Amino acid sequence: QVQLVESGGGLVQPGGSLRLSCAASGSIASINGMGWYRQAPGKQRELVAGISRGGSTNYADSVKGRFTISRDNAKNMVYLHMNSLKPEATAVYSCNADITYYTGSLRKINYWGQGTQVTISS
Repeated sequence: QVQLVESGGGLVQPGGSLRLSCAASGSIASINGMGWYRQAPGKQRELVAGISRGGSTNYADSVKGRFTISRDNAKNMVYLHMNSLKPEATAVYSCNADITYYTGSLRKINYWGQGTQVTISS
């Protein structure tokens, strides 16, 4: 099967930086689009940033210029570099990926990680 595991969350002061990582593992043939989403308490989950296999990116307006998404296709990993963090960025950040994997035959799945907590507070 497939797993997505996020890491790098934690507590940081306003204005600080964090780097989130997401590692995909399992019988993976390929990964197309990957992205980071977040859900703050009492709010709907929202897209933070996405990246295609070829490296095209898109960002939520609220993070443009401060967050950078990148990926390493050889390692099946995606990263989110977050700078100039604001308290309103406090949320659970989850990794998402479109994965083609082997299970006797090739199958495609849109898969979610378990999430990592990011808290911005002084």
